[in-house]
Amino acid sequence: MTNQLPAPSPFRRLAAIVYDCFLLFAILFVASLIPALLLSPEIMSNNAANNSVVHELNSPLEGAWYRVYLLSLIVAFYSWFWRKSGQTLGMQAWRIKLESSDGGKPSWGQCLIRLAVAVPALGLAGLGYWWIWIDKNGLAWHDRASNTRLRALAKSSKK
Repeated sequence: MTNQLPAPSPFRRLAAIVYDCFLLFAILFVASLIPALLLSPEIMSNNAANNSVVHELNSPLEGAWYRVYLLSLIVAFYSWFWRKSGQTLGMQAWRIKLESSDGGKPSWGQCLIRLAVAVPALGLAGLGYWWIWIDKNGLAWHDRASNTRLRALAKSSKK
Protein backbone atom coordinates (compact mmCIF):
# COMPACT_ATOMS: atom_id res chain seq x y z
CA MET A 1 0.00 0.00 0.00
CA THR A 2 1.62 3.24 -1.06
CA ASN A 3 -0.80 5.69 0.53
CA GLN A 4 -0.44 4.37 4.07
CA LEU A 5 -0.59 6.89 6.87
CA PRO A 6 2.49 7.02 9.11
CA ALA A 7 2.62 5.49 12.57
CA PRO A 8 2.09 8.01 15.41
CA SER A 9 5.06 9.15 17.46
CA PRO A 10 5.63 7.69 20.93
CA PHE A 11 4.64 11.07 22.41
CA ARG A 12 1.26 11.03 20.66
CA ARG A 13 0.64 7.45 21.76
CA LEU A 14 1.43 8.27 25.39
CA ALA A 15 -0.64 11.47 25.29
CA ALA A 16 -3.65 9.51 24.02
CA ILE A 17 -3.14 6.91 26.77
CA VAL A 18 -3.05 9.61 29.47
CA TYR A 19 -6.14 11.30 28.02
CA ASP A 20 -8.01 7.99 28.00
CA CYS A 21 -6.87 7.22 31.56
CA PHE A 22 -8.55 10.42 32.80
CA LEU A 23 -11.78 9.48 31.05
CA LEU A 24 -11.57 5.88 32.26
CA PHE A 25 -10.96 7.08 35.83
CA ALA A 26 -14.19 9.08 35.69
CA ILE A 27 -16.12 6.12 34.28
CA LEU A 28 -14.78 3.75 36.95
CA PHE A 29 -15.47 6.32 39.67
CA VAL A 30 -19.13 6.56 38.69
CA ALA A 31 -19.30 2.80 38.16
CA SER A 32 -18.03 2.33 41.74
CA LEU A 33 -20.22 5.03 43.22
CA ILE A 34 -23.47 3.49 42.01
CA PRO A 35 -23.09 0.08 43.70
CA ALA A 36 -21.58 1.73 46.78
CA LEU A 37 -24.68 3.86 47.21
CA LEU A 38 -26.97 0.93 46.51
CA LEU A 39 -25.17 -1.44 48.89
CA SER A 40 -24.40 1.14 51.61
CA PRO A 41 -27.19 3.76 51.58
CA GLU A 42 -26.28 4.77 55.13
CA ILE A 43 -23.27 6.72 53.84
CA MET A 44 -25.68 9.32 52.47
CA SER A 45 -27.52 9.77 55.76
CA ASN A 46 -26.65 12.74 57.94
CA ASN A 47 -26.37 11.61 61.55
CA ALA A 48 -23.83 12.07 64.32
CA ALA A 49 -22.50 8.52 64.05
CA ASN A 50 -21.82 9.07 60.36
CA ASN A 51 -20.29 12.53 60.55
CA SER A 52 -16.78 11.69 59.40
CA VAL A 53 -14.93 12.29 56.17
CA VAL A 54 -13.97 8.68 55.49
CA HIS A 55 -16.62 6.00 55.16
CA GLU A 56 -16.16 2.30 54.77
CA LEU A 57 -17.63 0.74 51.68
CA ASN A 58 -19.72 -2.35 51.92
CA SER A 59 -17.62 -5.52 51.67
CA PRO A 60 -19.07 -6.67 48.30
CA LEU A 61 -17.09 -3.82 46.69
CA GLU A 62 -13.85 -5.48 47.77
CA GLY A 63 -14.22 -8.95 46.28
CA ALA A 64 -13.40 -10.72 43.07
CA TRP A 65 -16.79 -9.93 41.53
CA TYR A 66 -16.16 -6.22 41.96
CA ARG A 67 -12.78 -6.54 40.22
CA VAL A 68 -14.36 -8.52 37.39
CA TYR A 69 -17.05 -5.81 37.12
CA LEU A 70 -14.43 -3.05 36.79
CA LEU A 71 -12.28 -5.09 34.40
CA SER A 72 -15.29 -5.77 32.19
CA LEU A 73 -15.99 -2.02 32.04
CA ILE A 74 -12.40 -1.34 30.95
CA VAL A 75 -12.55 -4.05 28.28
CA ALA A 76 -15.94 -2.78 27.07
CA PHE A 77 -14.68 0.82 26.96
CA TYR A 78 -11.71 0.11 24.72
CA SER A 79 -13.30 -2.63 22.61
CA TRP A 80 -16.44 -0.63 21.87
CA PHE A 81 -14.54 2.48 20.79
CA TRP A 82 -12.02 0.50 18.73
CA ARG A 83 -14.75 -1.52 16.98
CA LYS A 84 -17.01 1.49 16.41
CA SER A 85 -14.57 3.96 14.89
CA GLY A 86 -11.04 2.73 15.58
CA GLN A 87 -10.55 5.57 18.06
CA THR A 88 -11.07 6.22 21.74
CA LEU A 89 -11.63 9.83 22.77
CA GLY A 90 -7.94 10.24 23.54
CA MET A 91 -7.05 8.85 20.15
CA GLN A 92 -9.48 11.28 18.51
CA ALA A 93 -7.91 14.22 20.34
CA TRP A 94 -4.42 13.17 19.24
CA ARG A 95 -5.50 12.10 15.73
CA ILE A 96 -4.59 8.43 16.04
CA LYS A 97 -6.60 5.59 14.54
CA LEU A 98 -6.45 1.86 15.18
CA GLU A 99 -6.95 -0.43 12.22
CA SER A 100 -6.50 -4.04 11.34
CA SER A 101 -3.45 -4.95 9.25
CA ASP A 102 -5.67 -5.09 6.18
CA GLY A 103 -6.81 -1.49 6.80
CA GLY A 104 -10.30 -2.32 8.12
CA LYS A 105 -11.86 -2.13 11.54
CA PRO A 106 -10.34 -4.42 14.16
CA SER A 107 -12.42 -7.46 15.12
CA TRP A 108 -13.64 -8.15 18.64
CA GLY A 109 -10.97 -10.83 18.94
CA GLN A 110 -8.25 -8.41 17.88
CA CYS A 111 -9.47 -5.90 20.47
CA LEU A 112 -9.35 -8.52 23.24
CA ILE A 113 -5.89 -9.75 22.23
CA ARG A 114 -4.66 -6.15 22.03
CA LEU A 115 -5.88 -5.44 25.57
CA ALA A 116 -4.51 -8.71 26.95
CA VAL A 117 -1.03 -8.03 25.56
CA ALA A 118 -1.06 -4.27 26.30
CA VAL A 119 -1.25 -4.87 30.05
CA PRO A 120 2.07 -6.75 30.35
CA ALA A 121 3.55 -4.50 27.64
CA LEU A 122 2.93 -1.54 29.95
CA GLY A 123 3.60 -3.48 33.15
CA LEU A 124 7.13 -4.46 32.16
CA ALA A 125 8.35 -0.86 32.52
CA GLY A 126 6.65 -0.03 29.24
CA LEU A 127 8.99 -2.30 27.28
CA GLY A 128 6.18 -3.39 24.95
CA TYR A 129 5.45 0.23 24.09
CA TRP A 130 9.08 1.31 23.72
CA TRP A 131 9.51 -1.60 21.34
CA ILE A 132 8.24 0.68 18.56
CA TRP A 133 11.74 2.20 18.36
CA ILE A 134 13.25 -1.22 17.64
CA ASP A 135 10.52 -2.61 15.39
CA LYS A 136 11.12 -1.88 11.70
CA ASN A 137 7.40 -1.11 11.19
CA GLY A 138 7.02 0.89 14.41
CA LEU A 139 4.71 -1.68 16.01
CA ALA A 140 4.33 -2.32 19.73
CA TRP A 141 3.93 -5.82 21.18
CA HIS A 142 0.16 -5.56 21.29
CA ASP A 143 0.10 -4.32 17.67
CA ARG A 144 2.02 -7.41 16.57
CA ALA A 145 0.04 -9.86 18.71
CA SER A 146 -3.38 -8.54 17.60
CA ASN A 147 -2.42 -7.98 13.95
CA THR A 148 -3.39 -4.30 14.23
CA ARG A 149 -1.59 -1.00 13.78
CA LEU A 150 -1.94 2.63 14.77
CA ARG A 151 -1.96 5.40 12.18
CA ALA A 152 -1.40 9.12 12.64
CA LEU A 153 -4.20 11.03 10.95
CA ALA A 154 -3.55 14.29 9.16
CA LYS A 155 -4.92 17.51 10.56
CA SER A 156 -8.23 18.28 8.95
CA SER A 157 -8.53 21.66 7.29
CA LYS A 158 -11.22 23.85 8.82
CA LYS A 159 -13.54 25.59 6.41
